[in-house]
Amino acid sequence: MIVVVGEALTDLIAGGDDGRVFTAHPGGSPANVALGLARLGLPAVLGTRLGDDLFGRMVRDHLTASGVEVRDLPADTADTSVAFAATDEHGVARYDFRIAWDIRAAPPLAGARCLHTGSLATLLAPGAAVVEAAMAQARAAGLAVSYDPNIRPSLAGPAERERERVERQVALAHVVKVSEEDLAWLYPGDAPAERAAAWLGLGPDLVVVTLGARGAHAVTLAAAATRPGPPVAVVDTVGAGDAFTAGLLCWLSRAGVLGGDFPRDLGVEALEAALGFANAVAAITCSRPGANPPTVPELGELGGLLP
Repeated sequence: MIVVVGEALTDLIAGGDDGRVFTAHPGGSPANVALGLARLGLPAVLGTRLGDDLFGRMVRDHLTASGVEVRDLPADTADTSVAFAATDEHGVARYDFRIAWDIRAAPPLAGARCLHTGSLATLLAPGAAVVEAAMAQARAAGLAVSYDPNIRPSLAGPAERERERVERQVALAHVVKVSEEDLAWLYPGDAPAERAAAWLGLGPDLVVVTLGARGAHAVTLAAAATRPGPPVAVVDTVGAGDAFTAGLLCWLSRAGVLGGDFPRDLGVEALEAALGFANAVAAITCSRPGANPPTVPELGELGGLLP
């Protein structure tokens, strides 16, 4: 079982000829990861806060319909959060948020092999402190910890302060997935591959950098590998990074290496295989609107990329 902790919200995606028609889609980076895991056949629990309102019920129904176990976390407010998203001519999304992240406790970790978190759940006070403590608790308890900083500049503080926070959280993780856009914001001018290698020195065993249409790069203490992404007609990129994370964790789980004793020496062959599968999952998600990751039957022959 993989426990995911973080925000679940409604994406209102702008469309129509004038961009004034908004379509509601369930979203939130951690929720998208939990959804992707469940659709790939892994038991997934999402600890989050959802309101008992129209948007909250829609998001909950969407997640549970795919097999995600939603656990409500105690919080100070009750409204479901909303993200407004608009895509450019290339399908790349930009966001504006109306969100509260005021949880007071994380979900129990009994029976879990891995804790995944990141995005706004590790940024926004007061809940971020609860989540960071859960990361430390999970690592001390022998679980694998997975982390995606997923920087949202409109909500983030100064880059210097965010670098300190992100590096502190990277040090608590075994697996880190980060986009090249995030690294460019945190470390202007640094090469993504060099920064990924530097992060290994903070404590993770595997750092993966997503490169958009160019695929992804992964590094461990033993090896590094880069895999291009498959060709795809992009509808939008909403949830693509989260789908990649779900695909990566699924591959690692199926390979039997997702645990507190995560190996520090995954080689080139394993890295290329993991990236190939995660790239494929993300590409399918990009081929349709919203954060809509594939199910196992939708993978077709791509399912053969799993161990």
